[in-house]
Amino acid sequence: MGSEEVVQQLKKLAELIEQHNYNYYVLDNPSISDFAFDKLLEELIALEKQYPELASADSPTQRVGGAVTKTFKTVVHRYPMMSLANSYSREDLEEFDQRIRKTISQPFSYVAELKFDGAGISLSYKNGRLVQALTRGDGVQGDDVINNIKTIPSIPLQLRGSGYPDEFDIRGEVFMPLSSFENLNAEKRTELEDIGMDEPQIAERLFKNPRNAASGSLKLQNSSEVAKRKLDCILYSLQGETLPANSHYDNLLAAFHWGFKTSKHTKLCQNLAQVMQFIDFWEQERDKLPFDIDGIVVKVNELDAQRQLGSTAKSPRWAIAYKYKARQVATVLESVTYQVGRTGAITPVANLKPVFLAGTTVKRASLYNADFIAEMDIRQGDRVFVEKGGEIIPKIVAVDTKARNENSKPLEYVSHCPECGSLLHRNEGEAIHYCLNEYGCAPQMKGKLVHFISRKAMDINTIGEKTVDALYDAGLVKTIADFYVLSEADILGKLEGFKELSTRNVIEGIQMSKQVPFERVLFAIGIRYVGQTVAKRLAGHFKTIDNLMNAKHEALLDAPEVGVVIADSILSFFSQDANRQIIERMRSYGLHLELDESAARLESERLAGKSFVVSGVFKLFSRDELKKKIEENGGRILSGVSAATSYLVAGEKMGPEKRKKAEKLNIPVITEDEFVKLIEG
Repeated sequence: MGSEEVVQQLKKLAELIEQHNYNYYVLDNPSISDFAFDKLLEELIALEKQYPELASADSPTQRVGGAVTKTFKTVVHRYPMMSLANSYSREDLEEFDQRIRKTISQPFSYVAELKFDGAGISLSYKNGRLVQALTRGDGVQGDDVINNIKTIPSIPLQLRGSGYPDEFDIRGEVFMPLSSFENLNAEKRTELEDIGMDEPQIAERLFKNPRNAASGSLKLQNSSEVAKRKLDCILYSLQGETLPANSHYDNLLAAFHWGFKTSKHTKLCQNLAQVMQFIDFWEQERDKLPFDIDGIVVKVNELDAQRQLGSTAKSPRWAIAYKYKARQVATVLESVTYQVGRTGAITPVANLKPVFLAGTTVKRASLYNADFIAEMDIRQGDRVFVEKGGEIIPKIVAVDTKARNENSKPLEYVSHCPECGSLLHRNEGEAIHYCLNEYGCAPQMKGKLVHFISRKAMDINTIGEKTVDALYDAGLVKTIADFYVLSEADILGKLEGFKELSTRNVIEGIQMSKQVPFERVLFAIGIRYVGQTVAKRLAGHFKTIDNLMNAKHEALLDAPEVGVVIADSILSFFSQDANRQIIERMRSYGLHLELDESAARLESERLAGKSFVVSGVFKLFSRDELKKKIEENGGRILSGVSAATSYLVAGEKMGPEKRKKAEKLNIPVITEDEFVKLIEG
């Protein structure tokens, strides 16, 4: 192809991709499948790699990310980003309306908008092209995060149509849709579980709400990581010298036609009564939105009236934010119990008098740790206030001390393990207490056994969690090595409900697990902080369990993805005679404790970072062969459809529930043929 022909092909692909982006993110009317869209984008990326000198700065490939920003340039806002005065009552809104009527003699109207709960952004356009994207900062100046903003598909890099000013700013809110938030936390939870963290540790590291997640995403240095967060943006205010209309509402309509995503819920109101109706409606309906809002913004519509009203030093006089109260109810703390996790971490749990909150009945809330209990001064029998707004799980936010029984006493955090009675330990600088009785504490041991048989580890799918409990309680399995000396006679003689066929299946499943490769065995043995990825890297680096067991601290640090914390954990694990004895037993039973070099090589990394659920009957592959193909190309296999699923590969006779769930979560459902195209590139 000649250069002119390449330019035309690049332009054609870019326009087609941006049209599909516009249809999907702005019009909410997709005209192409996700799979087909990905193929178009891959074609453009490949062509730009072949002819980098002809690639456009406004190419939709910019949305994939890749730019790394070490420091963000601080820039003064051309138009200060002022904060809004807040209102929490109808009386405040009535006073706001009266003040305006005293100042403005001509007729005016209001615009009522949803108050998106995210991070403010100011976008600058010159000749229809995005040239700058500033965070709010202190309102006077903000950081230019344009590389990160370019990854958001709903923000146009080049405007559509004509009629826009040569130069203008547009304000909006970058937010994280609830589905993206759930995906992000699901992936993070999987990573943390893989490295052996318990629920209290996981809860501390998960994003608490979409607002914080969106705000933090904008300041990430690697824009490709921002692209993975699936952020969105609603634009709600034009700023400039030559705007198309003297009406805020009409300017938003114009912005929509230029390609900006504006809120379809924005309403033009002729009086305060209509504003109140809008507020009342969304207070009832806000839980049905696919994103968080925390109130309603009310603005005078006419720009000349806005100019006449002016601003204070901090806020415009022509706008106000009506804030909804957080979803909160009062109930009684009936008791506090303590849970022991696989790593020995102790989680205090508040057992509440059941109460209905934001669509569900709440019975429990996490109390996190001893510091949280002490700071809140929470006591048994207290009347407590529970909140759910934007949080992952219900949270106690306040205690009604006035209603407290005068004989109540402060809670004393347990000093000994509630399961085995061992003295609890708290590491310096950490908030969590631990039971160190690793091999004598039933919940810890059962947790290790369940982890060992799990699908990502040894995949002994003939044993479930209840069977593990029964085997442990019967004294048949106390360590992971004990699985391999079980006999049919042991199970038939000591476990209720097991017949000959089910017992034979258990033993066969255990024997089949001996074929599991070294990297998964290494993950299965449960070294703290050694998740799937780290286990693969360690297996590839050290080749055998003996090399790993005998490695010094410096040698461990030389391995990929191993830092001081992981190195210390590995040394600690193998320093215990009990763990070394278990390894030797596993060796004698025939488990793979060294790397199979031929099996370790991937065909490609085309599916890296993607997770698949496989369901149904297929023509080209068996289901196991299809799963193997996914892993050989760098993908991950999931057992069920969830927010962390990238694709559902659907065969014949697939259960309808999986398809329904995938469609509900907007997860692409692809055929076997489409999967083949995915791995062939």
